[in-house]
Amino acid sequence: MRIGLVVNDIKTEQPGYTTTRLAMAAINRGHKVWVIGAGDFAYDADESVNARARSAPKTAYKSSDVYLADLVGRKAHVERIGVDDLDVLMLRNDPSSDQGHRSWAQGAGIIFGRVAMRRGLVVLNDPDGLSKAMNKMYFQHFPEEVRPRTVITRDRDEIKAFWKAEGGKIVLKPLQGSGGQSVFLVREGDGSNLNQMVDAVSRDGYVIAQEYLEAAEHGDMRLFLMNGQPLKYRGKYAAFRRLRSGDDMRSNIHAGGKLAPAVVTAEHLRLAEIVRPKIVQDGMFLVGLDIVGDKLMEINVFSPGGLGSAQRFEKVNFAHAVIEALERKVAYMGYYRRNFNNNEMATL
Repeated sequence: MRIGLVVNDIKTEQPGYTTTRLAMAAINRGHKVWVIGAGDFAYDADESVNARARSAPKTAYKSSDVYLADLVGRKAHVERIGVDDLDVLMLRNDPSSDQGHRSWAQGAGIIFGRVAMRRGLVVLNDPDGLSKAMNKMYFQHFPEEVRPRTVITRDRDEIKAFWKAEGGKIVLKPLQGSGGQSVFLVREGDGSNLNQMVDAVSRDGYVIAQEYLEAAEHGDMRLFLMNGQPLKYRGKYAAFRRLRSGDDMRSNIHAGGKLAPAVVTAEHLRLAEIVRPKIVQDGMFLVGLDIVGDKLMEINVFSPGGLGSAQRFEKVNFAHAVIEALERKVAYMGYYRRNFNNNEMATL
């Protein structure tokens, strides 16, 4: 199997990233893996999609540190490949990471992936589905039952009215962004500072004002979905908890949160079942659900991370489950001579 992994920038990849773990698992299963930066694509005069790509020199790796060192080092194979000739292209770049300083790169994977899949290449997650999810408004297309009450606006007065209606406690965050950046908890006594908070968030566009969930005091849980179902491998769910650190309301790991094992309950599985139809409809192969209490806080469809964190607690290498799923998809495409809709193949 020939796999291409699209990332924001190869130089910024880390050994613990899920993308790195997926690449290493695929190599160890005997597959060829190339890593492609968002700026490395080319559309040629013959209408083919190509890319400057890097691959590691060895056929097996025991350490993600060694693999990544080989990938970015002098021993790496650097070549121009035909993206159309791959079996699978995984879009693992996060558009929010390129917002502002590299806005041109935000949709690169979607744009070139959409063209490449004309030749029967399996592109995951589906580019058309991802184009619908370029900001957090995508979350509002899921049933109201799974979402906190939400207002999205740039108007201070509308946000203040919502804050009052919610009893003086809401969360503010940008419509675009990730990693807990520019997230504020507005409490009952913060009315005098509300305008400044709105101004800080609205510098980057629209503001999400959201119901505060009291269960957030205990952090959140990330549960992975694969092919529209909770990812379960060798009897273990791919999930973990993120706990707050001190008084910081954010539980994101790079915002200071701490990791803990997760217990997946019937309520969590119910939430996954409610969102499953749209996840499948949009061709979202690998997704991360962020769950607080009985609600979803976010649905991560761009480069969801944390498989290594789930592995740490469950002692199961979930990356192998993902690669096995890719192997099945490539086999299906072989049976049908690459004649299958990408968004349908994405979740088979």
